[in-house]
Amino acid sequence: MAMSRSPEQGGLLSFLPFAIILAIFYFLILMPMQRRQKKVQEFQSALKVGDKIITTGGMYGQITRVNDKSVQLQVADKVRIEIARASVGGFQGQEPIVAESGNS
Repeated sequence: MAMSRSPEQGGLLSFLPFAIILAIFYFLILMPMQRRQKKVQEFQSALKVGDKIITTGGMYGQITRVNDKSVQLQVADKVRIEIARASVGGFQGQEPIVAESGNS
């Protein structure tokens, strides 16, 4: 009296390992990446005049003007440059918010 499986059950069971792998991939890789991206976007949208920051290229300066897509950065006395908001890496003296690609 052995139980026989229908073809539908066999197909469903063979799909189960792939579903488990996809779930693990999502929870270990995609969710942390989405959380980090949200944190970076919140940081970059909260930039304000007077913040002392460091760019992803390693330039230190103080924000003197903020636009939608860029910020003006004073890097020396009477020297100001315009940079993209996306190139702001973090606040001076703190751990960078925007990490290099490849680092988790």
